Amino acid sequence: MLMAALLDAGADQERVAAAVASLGLGVAVRVEPDRRGGFRCLRAQVGVPAGPPAHRHLDDVLALVDSAELDADARSYARRVFEVLAHAEGGVHGIDPTAVHFHEVGALDALADVVGCAAALDDLGLLSGHPVVTTSPLATGSGTVRAEHGRLPVPTPAVLGIAARAGLPLTQGDLEGERTTPTGAALVAALARPGAFPAMTVRGVGIGGGSRDPADRPNITRVVVGTVQETVRRPSGEVLVVEATIDDLDPQLWPSVLTAVRAAGAWDCWTSPITARHGRPGQVLTALCDESLREAIVDTVFRHTTTVGVRWSSWQRATLPRRSVTVAIGPEGRRQRIGVKVSEVGDGSRTVKPEHSDVESAARALELPVRVVVDQLMTEFRRLGG
Repeated sequence: MLMAALLDAGADQERVAAAVASLGLGVAVRVEPDRRGGFRCLRAQVGVPAGPPAHRHLDDVLALVDSAELDADARSYARRVFEVLAHAEGGVHGIDPTAVHFHEVGALDALADVVGCAAALDDLGLLSGHPVVTTSPLATGSGTVRAEHGRLPVPTPAVLGIAARAGLPLTQGDLEGERTTPTGAALVAALARPGAFPAMTVRGVGIGGGSRDPADRPNITRVVVGTVQETVRRPSGEVLVVEATIDDLDPQLWPSVLTAVRAAGAWDCWTSPITARHGRPGQVLTALCDESLREAIVDTVFRHTTTVGVRWSSWQRATLPRRSVTVAIGPEGRRQRIGVKVSEVGDGSRTVKPEHSDVESAARALELPVRVVVDQLMTEFRRLGG
């Protein structure tokens, strides 16, 4: 429903279809006009090829996302969605997020939804700069739903886990059945924050229809895209800094810790080496997040590390306006797309930073040193006028 709403709001359908097809799994998206409760809408249906069931773990799914034709911001968003999903499922089953397996049919369907939404959001310009993305309470439905492990109560445990960590408001409503899936909740949690409808000049309205068509109300998801007032668009300049000092954690666990903290909603997180008490080597774990996610981040740090204390403080910050562009380099038939982030400085100058993961991928594909790829990229960027 969300992908259909984004397409209806103006996202390029060919670009979205190409991104899904680039997964190379035989999954396709069919988009057609429909009606729900008297409303004109679009419906996006995912076609999944028949075959024996299989399972993929988080690393396998992330590798597929990395192989898709997505710009850097879209790829980062798609990875974040699956990390949120794996974190929630891992919490439900009491296992590490990397050990969560995605059932083949569900994984293919989710891959198409997530990659398609990522491409659509990127095409609408909602993944770069400082977009204001808000959501109303998610309608979960009620009753039970059949899942791989039997019947589950609605909202499902995974949806509740995602909402709790991301601070998303839920409403059960008076309809039976599952109205918000874990994938749908993760798509919202990875980008949006709860909030009122901002003052804006509307540029597009998209309505996506669901598979069910109840008689008493339209089964739709609505997306409104616009330009908000300057005072709303710019961030407040305040960021919450969460830290923990740790000197007794197995170093091999740090990658999974950082993955878990990001999946819990942190904007960024990292470690810094220190000398702890008694001269022991240690690390300071630092995470940046919104105040609304403080409890989720703190809880994640406690659950995934050996620390017995977490501290936080609110900091003011200044940010530059930023945009993302894509530059293609290489010979015909082997062209490689590389994301570039451009920050505008007040005096008219700018800072240009290529996405290093894209640069490394292009270097491997073109069999060139990274420095040569960067030189070619910047030459092409300047030729195109930046």
